[in-house]
Amino acid sequence: MQELGRIRVLLAEDHAIVREGLRLLLEKQPDIEVVCEAEDGRIAVERARELLPDVVVMDITMPNLNGVEATRKIINEFPQIKVIALSIHSDRRFVARMLEAGATGYVLKEGPLDELVKAIWAVTAGESYLSSKITSIVIDDYVKGLATDADSTLSFLTNRECRVLQLIAEGKSTEQIALDLVVSSRVIEAIRRRIMKKLGAHTIADLVKIAIFENLISLEL
Repeated sequence: MQELGRIRVLLAEDHAIVREGLRLLLEKQPDIEVVCEAEDGRIAVERARELLPDVVVMDITMPNLNGVEATRKIINEFPQIKVIALSIHSDRRFVARMLEAGATGYVLKEGPLDELVKAIWAVTAGESYLSSKITSIVIDDYVKGLATDADSTLSFLTNRECRVLQLIAEGKSTEQIALDLVVSSRVIEAIRRRIMKKLGAHTIADLVKIAIFENLISLEL
């Protein structure tokens, strides 16, 4: 739990200007302390392990490890840590994937600045916090009885396959991916073939297009 009543926050956001703005906003709050920043999902997981923050503010589309998988890893290891998604995406696919991964908050970047502060206070108190637009999406899905990720092409892939797809789309070689995931190159080649079969892709370019469409990677990378 937070020390001396202060909420310890880790900011995971790949854009430095946005991170700086968030830090300045949060540091104006006397009960919030930004203990670390991370520019990609992998670093966010590493810093969460080292620092055990109370709250992680997690962007969804980040290099090396996207926010969904980073959230899943953090929550699996440290269920006491609260994760708030901070995203430009209000699409139900992103909302469903983040909530399924264990996030207890979802705030849109287009919302008012103080909304993130309210979300941090809420999740720290053991509550959930969703932007009003996100709440409408969740309720709509519940009423319609929609599957949480039925709209997503990625629903056909395992977590590891999603991870490999992201790294392929980021331009990593088979050897680099194998080193990153601590497996052999032959294993990665087999996973890539399986991904292509599941997604009906015929080339690496097809995989990159799918990854961009599903926002596994950003066009700014």
